[in-house]
Amino acid sequence: MSDQHDQGTPPTLPYWHVYTDADGLSRQARFEISAFKFEGVNPETAPQWNAKQEPSKAAVTFTVLPVGWVGQWHENPKPQWIAILSGRWFVETMDGTRVEMGPGELMMGEDQNTRERDGKKGHLSGTVGDEPCTMIVTGLDVEPTVNQPGRFR
Repeated sequence: MSDQHDQGTPPTLPYWHVYTDADGLSRQARFEISAFKFEGVNPETAPQWNAKQEPSKAAVTFTVLPVGWVGQWHENPKPQWIAILSGRWFVETMDGTRVEMGPGELMMGEDQNTRERDGKKGHLSGTVGDEPCTMIVTGLDVEPTVNQPGRFR
């Protein structure tokens, strides 16, 4: 396929990765997806930037967290991408890091296999502000990893 468009510099996409470290403690840090390729999704489609992830079975859930909602300490049920559509929420990990996220932000929840400490296991999360938080959650049917922060590139 001939390249009729100026590709420019490949983009990056920031995301928060909530993960379990080698000691069973949940942590979170910001990383970037950067393995973008300029290609069409098929021969008839103009090229675009795509960062394809490993194929897996997935389930999509649309979630609306009510104002004042707090999900007490818990692990993500499976590795899952969470994209905030509207409103705001926070995620606090066992290491004491608290991050607030809003529309357009992305998080990978992969804090399975944490070890309870001081009544905390996984993460604490809840809505922020005076409006519900709407999100799309894509749960992946994959084995969670341990101590691989930022593994999605």
